[in-house]
Amino acid sequence: MRKNGELVPTGWDEVLELVAGRLKEAGDGVLTLASGRLTNEDLFNLRQLTQALGGKAVQYGEMAGGDLVAQVGVGQGTNFSEMGAGTAILVVASDLEEEAPIYWLRVKQAAQRGAKLIVINPRSTKLDRYATHVLRYPYGAEAAIVLALINALSAKRPDLPEAVRSLARPGDIEAVARAFGEAENAVVLFGSEGTDLTASRSLAQACANLLIATNHTGRPNNGLIGVWSRANTQGAWDMGFQPVDDLEAAFRNARAIYVTAADPAGDHPGMADALHSAGFLVVQELFLTETARLADVVLPAQAFIEREGTLTNGERRVQRFYPAIPARPETLPDFAITARLAQRLGIDLEGRIVMRVMERIAAQVRDYTRVTYQKLAEVSEQWPIIGRADLYYGGTSYENSQGLGFQLQPAAQRGEPVPLGWLQPAALVFNAETGLLAVPVTRLYDRGQTVWPSNLLHLRIPEPTVGLNPNTAASLGISNGVMIRLQAGENVIELLTRFDETAPERIALVPRSMGVPVFAPTPVEIKVVEEALSK
Repeated sequence: MRKNGELVPTGWDEVLELVAGRLKEAGDGVLTLASGRLTNEDLFNLRQLTQALGGKAVQYGEMAGGDLVAQVGVGQGTNFSEMGAGTAILVVASDLEEEAPIYWLRVKQAAQRGAKLIVINPRSTKLDRYATHVLRYPYGAEAAIVLALINALSAKRPDLPEAVRSLARPGDIEAVARAFGEAENAVVLFGSEGTDLTASRSLAQACANLLIATNHTGRPNNGLIGVWSRANTQGAWDMGFQPVDDLEAAFRNARAIYVTAADPAGDHPGMADALHSAGFLVVQELFLTETARLADVVLPAQAFIEREGTLTNGERRVQRFYPAIPARPETLPDFAITARLAQRLGIDLEGRIVMRVMERIAAQVRDYTRVTYQKLAEVSEQWPIIGRADLYYGGTSYENSQGLGFQLQPAAQRGEPVPLGWLQPAALVFNAETGLLAVPVTRLYDRGQTVWPSNLLHLRIPEPTVGLNPNTAASLGISNGVMIRLQAGENVIELLTRFDETAPERIALVPRSMGVPVFAPTPVEIKVVEEALSK
């Protein structure tokens, strides 16, 4: 708790009484911010508390489409190991190896079994070598090129501007569209390469439209998958948390802010002023993040290895996890902290037994009606069996004794009609001959709060860098590995250059969660530090 300008240790009762009182006082001015690092049970309790107060529940993230995955996601019974000849897999706006390595392996193996792999991305990735078809598009045109595929297939052609029609050669577009449309089964994985929330929303809708137009929804091994950046982003969508277009404005309009499992001030220093503008800030976290340092109250939460709960992955498989080490006595799981606050506000939430929170989820969240902890713990024999108890074994396979989880049915598989929805992709105005465009990309190892605190991983975490095509760097007089000053609007930051031949010319690749405030395709200026200082 902050006293005399400093955060000092305080007992739970005093802190919770203060927080409950300030939340009650703020009422419908409460904003709760949560990320997919939380479990379904944590998110459900937080959402219930927010609703009871009349406040606003916001998901921390810049990728849309979780609502569409709930409608046209892959059907119950989907199994990548069954995908091969007769299946088309389209991966768009994603460096899959960096964003989701497990999907990268599963998609690669499906392609090796005969699946037609379609990769659509602004730059080359390792997945290209396994692809049947590869299409390129300029950053900002990810939704447009998917709409161009629909345009090549459908009698109900969307009204596309000429710039969209000319993204790729008509023959290439038609070949890809035909390969996808004629496949017996088809899956689309959409990522976040170079996108912000608005672009991601348009991309997700375009991908959903492609699946609907080609009748690839409502069945196993057909549907939409979001390549989410956090373990339970889909669960956050399912529990009612959605991102907002202008998070800074949402902070400024709030009277009290309750942040859990998110560090907006650490990711974007400009958010600090907006967080200060609220009358009260409470942060629930594992570490003293930059956002926590600004808080009036910091509530210590348990790490996932200290507790149990459930997560929902991109294929909407709900999975149960178990504690691996004893919890620290001063901490509580997130759902229990929220329940204790709710108790002081006269709101009935389960705060003792996590299984009972899932029972409430099953009673109130339609897609989770059949989910129980008992069902999640069920196991069955899995093949191939690879020497689990033998002296010699292959790979790293192990016997699953804790449960296979339960895959949810999307609305399309329940027989509910899912209409097409057209979002006109926003035009990205950029002069590729004279300007330089910085685009956000994802790296597997970054400085996020689930990676950076681990000393063991520090050898794998690179310094903040900007990736430049060698030709672009040469035109700017920049050498590999030099320190440069990158200016994006009012934000100026120093970082190292790294030559990247996959980067298109006049494009600067900026990794997310590395302290660089680039969250959307942004025109930037780059100067070598010595030159910048001399001027």
